[in-house]
Parts: sequence; C-alpha cells; structure tokens
Amino acid sequence: MFLFDLTLIHDNMKVGSLFAGIGGIDLAFEQAGFEIAWANEIDAAACKTYRHNFPNTKLIEGDIRNLDVKALEKVDVLTAGFPCQSFSVCGNQKGFKDSRGNLFFEIMRIADELQPQIIFLENVANLTEHDNGKTFNVIHNELASRDYFIRYLIADACDYGVPQHRTRTYIIAFKAKPACDKFKFPEKCELTKHIFDVIDKTVKVDDSYYLSPDSYQYKKLLPAIADEEQIYRFSDYGIQSSKDGICFTLKANMGAWKNRIPVIKDFFGIRKITPNECLALMGFPCKYSFPLIPIAEKYKECGNTVCVPLVKDLATELTN
Repeated sequence: MFLFDLTLIHDNMKVGSLFAGIGGIDLAFEQAGFEIAWANEIDAAACKTYRHNFPNTKLIEGDIRNLDVKALEKVDVLTAGFPCQSFSVCGNQKGFKDSRGNLFFEIMRIADELQPQIIFLENVANLTEHDNGKTFNVIHNELASRDYFIRYLIADACDYGVPQHRTRTYIIAFKAKPACDKFKFPEKCELTKHIFDVIDKTVKVDDSYYLSPDSYQYKKLLPAIADEEQIYRFSDYGIQSSKDGICFTLKANMGAWKNRIPVIKDFFGIRKITPNECLALMGFPCKYSFPLIPIAEKYKECGNTVCVPLVKDLATELTN
C-alpha cells in the first residue's frame, strides 16, 4: 500500500482545485501551508474575482467536462466544492438525475488520472440524507472502489469561530490508511466573535445600501427590528431574525433577489449589508476584495463560497 510522509505536507503538498468559485477553499489551504498548483471554474464573474485575488495561480476557466486532465500538473490534494443545488433542501433535490449532480463523476474522472493522495469534498449538510442516504452511499462507494479511506464531518461554522450558521458536509478521502487513521477533525471552539464584531455599525457605507424610509421594505422592517444586535432578512415565511448574534446562512440567491440580502440597523439607518461584509461573515480576510463586476454577482459569489476558518482548520489537521 502506498504511504506518504506527513512531515512533507507543509513544504511540498500541492493542491488542484475544482469548482474553485472565488477561492474560499484555496485560500484556506494556502493559509494552512499548502500550494495551489491550479484551479478550475466555469463562472466568468467568479473567475474575475479569483484572478483578482490569486494572480499567481493558474486558473483554467471553463466547464470541468472539457478539462484536459493529461495537461494538468499532478497534485497531492484534489479539492472540490461541487455544486450543491441538486442535494440541498433549498434546491430541487434531483441529485444525480440533475446534470449538476452528475458533475461529481467528473471529479472521479480527474482523480483517476491524477491519483491524488487526498481528496477534499465540500457540500451541503443534506448530502448525507439525500435520497434516504443513497446519494452519500454512491459517493462513498466511488471513493472506496478507488482504494480511498474516508472520513466525513457535518459541521456548523459557528462552532468553529465564524459568526454564521452554515452547516456543511466535509468529506476527506485518503489513499493511505495510516494517514486516515491519524487524522482528527478539529475540536469545536467557543464563539468569541459575533455579527457586529465583523460589521462596524459606526461606519457609514455608500448611500445605495440604505433603504428609503418611504420604501415598502423599510416600513415592514422598522417594527420588526426588535433587537439592533441582530441581522434580518425577508424570507418565504416573513421577516427572519438572527439569534445570539450569529448570522443565518448567507445564500447565493442574494444575487438574484435583492430582498434576500440581509439588513441591519446601523447608526445611520436601515441598510443592506455589503458584499465585503458578507465576506467578513464568511471569515475572509480584509485584504480579499472584489474586482469590477456587477454587485449581484458579488452577492451570489459570497453565498456560493465557504467559511474559510473552518476549512483552514480541516486543512491544518492534515499537516499534524
């Protein structure tokens, strides 16, 4: 059986990133000491954001189904935050019957050629329950048939230092059983930062984010904002409020439906949170920024990415 020296991870482990989005997983792995060899993403706006923040990383823009695997540099870790709409309780839940769900098998096609030591997958919490567990069994069996040993965790980001409820499934597959046996998922930690530790209510943002007192939204929200230390948004069930200073899950539909963008009451009025504040609630560092792309794309990209600190904790455990 192939074994690899875990002491080499810090210096030599290279990552290939599929469904890279704006690079949340890549950023987390970089912070943990890995090198991103290349990335692949189909969304044009997300590619602009990725290049803006990872100017030295080779980004292959295009459909994963057209990716020439033989032209890719060999990597030690293959990561993929593959499309979740097919498995999410908020989506159509068609699973592998959905063309987006079938993209999981493209990950396997690429893994067959590259033979990475580790495969890191991220998807919605419902992945393990979808179709009465049959979907997860397929994923497990596809990995196991390739001699990977599998560990998985369903984790809420707020249990790992991020002030947002964002529960996701993380699957880590190892070629070497000793590495799998040695791996430990990070311990939960006490949440020390809350919404307004990352959003500054004392700073006035651009006027475009503030709701007009004459608007329908403002008139509905004003009496609903009972606690100014919480964040609010319109949902299918009325106005939703956060609890305990922890933001609800930021969703990609913020880009399509403006009334789904969360709002706060700051020192200057009632306003939508900005895309940069969304990134802050995902644990992105201040230096991460957006290029000139439509604001709707910025919100969508925020909802589609990952909570960086949690993924960093997982990646760091691979180096221990």
